[in-house]
Order: sequence, then C-alpha cells, then structure tokens
Amino acid sequence: MSEKQIFIFGAGYSGKAFARANRDAGTILGTTRAPEKFEALRQAGIQPLLFDGALTPEIGDALKKTTHLVVSVAPEEAGDPVLNAACGTIAAEMPALEWIAYLSTVGVYGDHGGGWVDETAECRPLSKRSMLRVAAERDWLKLGQDIGRPVAILRLSGIYGPGRNALVNLENGTARRLVKPGQVFNRIHCDDIAGALWHLAEGNRGGIFNVTDDLPAPPQDVVAYAAGLMGVTPPPEIPFESAQLSPMARSFYGENKRVANTAIKAAGYRFRFPDYRTAFDHMWAEGSWRDGEARSPMKRS
Repeated sequence: MSEKQIFIFGAGYSGKAFARANRDAGTILGTTRAPEKFEALRQAGIQPLLFDGALTPEIGDALKKTTHLVVSVAPEEAGDPVLNAACGTIAAEMPALEWIAYLSTVGVYGDHGGGWVDETAECRPLSKRSMLRVAAERDWLKLGQDIGRPVAILRLSGIYGPGRNALVNLENGTARRLVKPGQVFNRIHCDDIAGALWHLAEGNRGGIFNVTDDLPAPPQDVVAYAAGLMGVTPPPEIPFESAQLSPMARSFYGENKRVANTAIKAAGYRFRFPDYRTAFDHMWAEGSWRDGEARSPMKRS
C-alpha cells in the first residue's frame, strides 16, 4: 500500500467512482453534507466526514496528513465553499500536501457555435454558474502558485455511468428526445473521470485538462442508441422550441461546442470509454447500467 492519504471535498457520484477505482491506493476520506449518505461512502471505500461550509476538528486533523486533495464542490455566489473555509488551512497546515485537483466543467468555454475547443480556447462563460466556475478555477490555480503545489483543473463534460444514463431513463420513463438542429454535447463516463484523476495524481501533474469523450453528439442520438440496445421504441422527437424545460436545462442548450481532450491524452491517459456507444455496449452487456454503487473496482489503464 502506498502512503497516499486522499481527501475528497464533495464525495458525490464522481468521488465515489474515484475511490472505488483504486481502493488500495491508501487512505481515502471524503465529505458529504448529509449523514444519511455515510454508508454509501463507506461502501465506496471512503471514510465519511460532514462538511457544510465550516471545517470541523476531524476535517482539520485529516487535512494535516493529506497528500492528495480532490475538490468536487460547486462554487456559490459567495465564492468557493472549500476555499472560503479552508484556504488558510491548506496554505499553512497541510505539510504533507503534494497535489490538488479541482473538478470543473466544460461550461467555462461558453458557446462556440458548434466549433471545436481545446484547453487553449478562450473561456467566455454565459451562465452565472459557469462564471463562478471560472473564478473558482482562477482562485485554485493562484493558491497552488502561492504554496508551490501543482493544481490540476479537470473540466468535465456531461457525466454518466451506472445508475445515471439513458438506459435508466428509458426504463423509468423519463427519457426524452429533444431536437435542436446542430446541437451537440460531449459526455464523460464516471470511470474515466476516476481514471484521469488517478493518472494525474500518480504523477502529481498540474495543468488544465478537458476530461471528455471523443464523440460530441446530438442528445437525441444517445437516447435512440440506448433504445436500440434495449430493443424498445425510442420516445418521439420533441422540437426544442416547444419543449417544457427548466431554465437551467434550457441554458445548457444555449451553449454548443465540440470539446477536445488534447491535454489529458498528451499526459498519457487512455480512455476506457472513448464514446457513449462503447460505454453503453459495456454497461448493457455487463448488466451494470442500473446500479452505480455495487460494482467491482475497474482496472486502470
């Protein structure tokens, strides 16, 4: 066993996938705001702690021994909750710290009219939540600079995997095929978020990385592909203009781009699921598409 101690602020869907992928890497601790989620964290191999915007003595003690810090908490109007609570602690009371990862979003690029963007593209966020992400990225990179530690910014596209995918949506009747001509989205399987994080952590690599698949595609095509695997009729196409959508859902369709994953590949990472078809074929064949918790750890490439 290595001597890593990993601390995850915000151990949700992606954080649990990360922990499950490499249970023998060392001690993994993670936070949640809900005590009822403790058992799910334990099952993923994470020692659970409560964090609701303030550092507890338990968190402070854990951070002192932490070598690798992963932050998966969304920023708020008042700023990044982890930086607000722990910036001073990270700077002055984490002598073992080697590396920081911040999970961000490809939303920071805004709208590029369906064109390709990579890590060198300008960030021109449209939504308030993406503007807050840009600010949080900047603040984490500055902290890393100030304390002389590498910071990896992982810009994630639409996250899916077991328990969270079009197969599940078809089964429970919530799948819809919204059609907006020319609209595409990238996606990323949770196991590739986990794999990219481990790959970067093992080399303590910093920088900005788009962690996203190779196949930006219209969302209605993904639902149709899942329906084909299941042998069911896909739901009818709904024109975007007439669709009933929440303001947040509608805002996603205001951003159209194809996101390239140049930097993470250049760092040597090989995707387990380079496109949604590969992933859906695997989940369907394995019968693992329903349950995001009870799975054996993946093998890393």
